[in-house]
Amino acid sequence: MIPMIQRIFRLRMAIALGALAVVMAPNTSTAHEIPSTVTVQVYVRAEGDVLRMLIRAPLGSMRDIQFPLRGPGYLVIDEAEPFLRDAATLWLVDYLQLFENDQPLRDVDVVATRVSLPSDRSFVTFDDAVTHILGPPLPSTTDIVWQQAMMDVVLDYQIQSADSRFSILSELAHLGLTTTTVLRFDLPGSEERLYQFTGNPGLVELDPRWWQAAIQFVELGFFHILDGIDHLLFLLCLVIPFRRIVPLITLVTSFTIAHSITLGASAFGYAPSALWFPPLVEALIALSIVFMALENIVGANLQRRWMVAFGFGLVHGFGFSFALRESLQFAGAHLVWSLLSFNVGVEIGQIAVLLVSVPLLALLFKHVLAERLGIILLSALIAHTSWHWMTERWETLRAFAIQLPPIDVIFLLTLTRWAMAILILLGIAWILRGLFGKLEDVTGRRASEAQPEL
Repeated sequence: MIPMIQRIFRLRMAIALGALAVVMAPNTSTAHEIPSTVTVQVYVRAEGDVLRMLIRAPLGSMRDIQFPLRGPGYLVIDEAEPFLRDAATLWLVDYLQLFENDQPLRDVDVVATRVSLPSDRSFVTFDDAVTHILGPPLPSTTDIVWQQAMMDVVLDYQIQSADSRFSILSELAHLGLTTTTVLRFDLPGSEERLYQFTGNPGLVELDPRWWQAAIQFVELGFFHILDGIDHLLFLLCLVIPFRRIVPLITLVTSFTIAHSITLGASAFGYAPSALWFPPLVEALIALSIVFMALENIVGANLQRRWMVAFGFGLVHGFGFSFALRESLQFAGAHLVWSLLSFNVGVEIGQIAVLLVSVPLLALLFKHVLAERLGIILLSALIAHTSWHWMTERWETLRAFAIQLPPIDVIFLLTLTRWAMAILILLGIAWILRGLFGKLEDVTGRRASEAQPEL
């Protein structure tokens, strides 16, 4: 009986020790964890009948590849070549699709791969990167942990002509939790296009034509209006008391002119670049909604309303520019055209909102609420919502230390530039006042003529 008990005890001890050994063993699963941040560098250049792409990516993002290792995880460089090619195909090539004149390029050749140290700086230029990748590999005695190494790749795509129009569909977001791609496209004549995007940006035209840029930015402006709830509420506050055609034209035109001015100024670098400026603009946008809603409750007149719309439109233009800032890199050589197209998209979005909201408001005030009561209730609801936005954004703004710039020559030049800009804005407002005044006079005269005599 006792030997049986001893055997059972020894078996249980062996199981317990085995479980403890598993728990205490080094965690090898970390070798296959998804990196938190990954940066991929890409060069693209078309020469003759070949489109050459150079890629540098962290080797640690190539998961589930059993690279040859030695010692405490050092990469065996002279045995790594076939594994690097497999990694390049499985983790890079299969997630990149290039197009020539909208036709997919399917004939791709992995020309070369190599391991590089993270301190290597050869990817500063295209030529240096090519020379580095096609040059001799690192010495086999180099001690580098495989997760810290970089993998460089040369890919060649067969094309019809170097003068074709090229685009790329990049889906490299799987390399990390946050993947940033820095892509440089060399145009004929040594000109370069630089793109930087996070995640999967969709189809990117490497050198867009004017009409491609126009379509892209019209769509961007249209959906920005529909996605921006604060801009929608501001627009709704504009039109709640004024739902006739002439007031709508007056208000929307003044708002459009104003936000176009500051949007263009910001795109060309005339807006402040301080970190506190975007939170300030967001807080002012919320304030503009509160102001307009309260004015609706008290009672708004058209003469004052278009001037208020113009003033706050300047603020909203800076807000539009924040959404546009990262997208302007996709404009290529068509910056001005893209700005105009973005504005067109914004106006189409505004018109779509008006076409829906004005009839709905008319039905609401006709069948549900009296007009004055409806204006007050809707405006109060909007004011309540935007007030919370304003207080939250103000708290965000207070976290920034706003320091006055030193009074020097640069400050005086900047002050002069802003003074000139203010004078120009005042001139535009004066011109609009005359135009809108004449429009109101003509409309009022026609309305009085249309009334029947008693």
